[in-house]
Amino acid sequence: MKRVLNFIDGQFRPPGSGRYIPDVEPATGQVIAEIADSEPEDVDAAVAAASRAFASWRKTPAEERSRLLLRVGGLIEENFDELARLESDDNGKPVSLARRMDIPRAILNFRFFATAILHAETSAHATDDRALNYTLRQPLGVAGLISPWNLPLYLLSWKIAPAIAAGNCCVAKPSELTPLTADRLAGLIAEAGIPPGVVNIVHGTGASAGRALTSHPNVPLISFTGGTKTGADVMTHAGPLFKKVSLELGGKNPNVVFADADLEQAVATSIPSSFSNQGEICLCGSRLFVERPIYDEFLDRFLAGTKKLAIGDPREASTEVGALVSEAHRRKVEGYVALAKEEGGEILLGGKRPADLPERVRGGYFLEPTVIAGLDGGTRCMQEEIFGPVVTVTPFDSPEEAIALANSTRYGLSASVWTRDLQKAHRVAAAIDSGTVWVNTWLLRDLRVPFGGMKESGVGREGGFDSLAFFTEAKNVCVKL
Repeated sequence: MKRVLNFIDGQFRPPGSGRYIPDVEPATGQVIAEIADSEPEDVDAAVAAASRAFASWRKTPAEERSRLLLRVGGLIEENFDELARLESDDNGKPVSLARRMDIPRAILNFRFFATAILHAETSAHATDDRALNYTLRQPLGVAGLISPWNLPLYLLSWKIAPAIAAGNCCVAKPSELTPLTADRLAGLIAEAGIPPGVVNIVHGTGASAGRALTSHPNVPLISFTGGTKTGADVMTHAGPLFKKVSLELGGKNPNVVFADADLEQAVATSIPSSFSNQGEICLCGSRLFVERPIYDEFLDRFLAGTKKLAIGDPREASTEVGALVSEAHRRKVEGYVALAKEEGGEILLGGKRPADLPERVRGGYFLEPTVIAGLDGGTRCMQEEIFGPVVTVTPFDSPEEAIALANSTRYGLSASVWTRDLQKAHRVAAAIDSGTVWVNTWLLRDLRVPFGGMKESGVGREGGFDSLAFFTEAKNVCVKL
């Protein structure tokens, strides 16, 4: 059985504890690997290696850093099929989704930031004829990077690429539930020729390895993507040390469909926006608000389209809905389905474990796509992040009501607005409290734009030059003339 070791100072090393955590394939319920169960001592070793490497990496010309990052992107592309298969096996997502989204985005992340650093600029200010001020943007040192299990390579590369492109070294802690592509990425980083210690990957639990990283005195910067509760814990430990922190947290995203929308396109996009990756994407639209004149027709079409989604073995190209990441997570999602019934909701579709699955995956953690109607906006199922293939559908009667419903939770990560009225689109998008608002689309991403959440969906922005700004410190130099 494969053992996933830590990657420290350019070498694969066993954990100091000698202990390992089972890595379970969600589609089968079977153990497919063992993961290093790291402790603070392993994090200390990784931080020390990164600190040593930083002395020379920060001085490496941008052109050379760019060349090395482009090489990593090229190696990911060369190993495309292997990485897609690993991502699918480890996470439970359809391999077709990994091929279409996860692996292409990981390639793009490295290529984007490799070239972005060649076009960065800083500002200068002349203070009359008395002085010249100019700004330096300098790397901070060791970046602590913590990535989640839902888009493992996609989001890990989203952190590593800008961190090292900007001249930092890093210690990354992937989710213990999905370590396989992080482990493979470590090998590709070494193959690309990135110097030892620039990228270190430490596996283990959040309570041990993660907390050791967020509270480490020699890690001045933390980039975290994950749940809101864990994000609060990160701030608890990073705050007293005055670390620079970026948090991309949970969401309860509204999808607002007006009566003048292109109904066919709104339905066709709302289905994947609800159930892609089994609903385990922080940007999934989990609350559908539909203007009353088209509510019944939208719902009929939405239910009909959802029924056609193919649930099955993630390895099969035809599969559209795979397995949830773990048995514990499936129980959590099922608990919300049961709660919805208690809160007065009607389960219009799904909510059950599929009865007819291929033999290989009959022990996996599958759940049918679930559609719920009749819930009041203040119920827990309408307020709390479920993070599974579960959506609620609610009618509304005016733009003002739609905006109030959209803003009624403590989250504010993303939203979608569907309308042919351009003025209405701009007005509603501006009024919704979300870091990203899509109009007549979903998950159309441009890596140059700022990305992050409002309220309890996060702190800070990353993406494009916002990422490069986050991973550097601004220093003003004032020269008297």
